[in-house]
Amino acid sequence: MKPAAFDYVRAETADEAVQQLKALGPEARILAGGQSLMAVLNMRLAQPSVLIDISRSDELNFVRSEGGMLAVGAAATQGSVEWRPTLAREVPLLSQAFPFISHFQVRNRGTVCGSVAHADPSAEIPLVLLALGGEVVLRNAKKRRTLPAAEFFQGMLMTARAPDELLEQVRFPLAQPGQRSAFAEFSSRHGDFAIVSAAAVLDARGLCLAIGGVSDRPRLAQWPAGLRGAELAAALNDFAWELEAQDDAHASATFRRHLVRQLGAQVIAQATETPR
Repeated sequence: MKPAAFDYVRAETADEAVQQLKALGPEARILAGGQSLMAVLNMRLAQPSVLIDISRSDELNFVRSEGGMLAVGAAATQGSVEWRPTLAREVPLLSQAFPFISHFQVRNRGTVCGSVAHADPSAEIPLVLLALGGEVVLRNAKKRRTLPAAEFFQGMLMTARAPDELLEQVRFPLAQPGQRSAFAEFSSRHGDFAIVSAAAVLDARGLCLAIGGVSDRPRLAQWPAGLRGAELAAALNDFAWELEAQDDAHASATFRRHLVRQLGAQVIAQATETPR
């Protein structure tokens, strides 16, 4: 299939983009990398009348460490973050997750913010953002607002972004001394959508486990840092059932619950065993 007809506007700055969104509202969509959006347009699951292209905006193309966060602008590609020399030290969990995201050709073009805005429940970057307690910065013509990841993701391909808002940047908390993390996923083939993905973080908050690919959005469980053995197994089983997995063409609900238990135990063990 081909997309429905649309007009094209290039925005060189964030101001230009939000002014267009103010004028057009639900009729417009932001185009950055387009790796998710173009597939949606081709299937006519969305039929915007205007695409606002921010991919060449120097203002929105940044990756920088500030205020205890790694801030990634709306036009920054996944590849520009993945190959940042200091990423493994700054946000180890994000560095661990990148090799699982599709293929390097897609990461060269796709953006970090685009993946978060698309909010696919199987996507790796939203999962990492949730596991770390990251933030999303939204901007319209009047103001900015910052939302925690847990409030931003609202359902299958659904977020808290209003039609007149630009997802301007996402912020990943920088790793603190003693923090440990691990990431794993199961897919039919490397680069395919995850059937189940898991990210564990052990830090001052305790033990956090985020699961993707099962519910309608990435989901998070938090437990005491010392949870082990039978208590951990019981907690993982309870969490697996809370996610309300469904049968589909890719896997049964029973298999997904099994993967939650297995991958959850795997990443928790890896995070626990990682040297401080």
